[in-house]
Amino acid sequence: MEVSLKQGERIDDLERNNLKIIQDPGRFCFGMDAVLLSGFVHVKPDTQILDLGTGTGILPILLSAKTEAAHLSALEIQEESADMARRSVQLNDLTEKIEVVTGDIKEADKLFKKSSFDAVTCNPPYMIDEHGLKNPRDAMAIARHEVLCSFDDVARSAAALLKPGGSFFLVHRPFRLAEIFETLKKYKLEPKCMQLVYPFADKEPNMVLIESTRGGRSGMKILKPLIIYKQPGVYTDDIYDIYGY
Repeated sequence: MEVSLKQGERIDDLERNNLKIIQDPGRFCFGMDAVLLSGFVHVKPDTQILDLGTGTGILPILLSAKTEAAHLSALEIQEESADMARRSVQLNDLTEKIEVVTGDIKEADKLFKKSSFDAVTCNPPYMIDEHGLKNPRDAMAIARHEVLCSFDDVARSAAALLKPGGSFFLVHRPFRLAEIFETLKKYKLEPKCMQLVYPFADKEPNMVLIESTRGGRSGMKILKPLIIYKQPGVYTDDIYDIYGY
């Protein structure tokens, strides 16, 4: 399906199931963290998934190919990004499977029915404050810094919208792990699985993938480390597998 592009936009090939996405390098383009999260998510067939802070829709679009979910909803506060996400959904002929809603994560439980999703996903802003930001309302700043919502807001909304026993999948930064676990437990989201992501085998981890369950019992599985590069510019086999090469 053909869609119109606005100034500065381009269409990128996701190299999976012929999927494509509209992006604007002047605003924000998805990174590897979104792709790794899409590979970490696992759901049963015919489930309902919600992506909080979807940006231009990369995660629901990838999950439409990587899962057998019945329907994916996506929430995004920035209208320009939500509009790109909707046009990418149209471009991939996924309008029956993916719905993009413009709205605030802090108001998510008013935009969607409570306890209605089998899984919630989120690639939230990683940085805690606005230190060093020239324009806190810039699209890139909003994506990277907790300008419009905090992790507490994200966890609270995920807990409200998940069915009992539903799963919350997120990617974040290891330096905030203590806070993340404390916040998840605050909202009865029990951490069940974690995987640390390392740029190289001899470097410190720079990402962490976490699955938690609403109302789950205590006990967490630690997956083997995920290494991105085996040498500069060359991905490991695990990364090629996640990308679908």
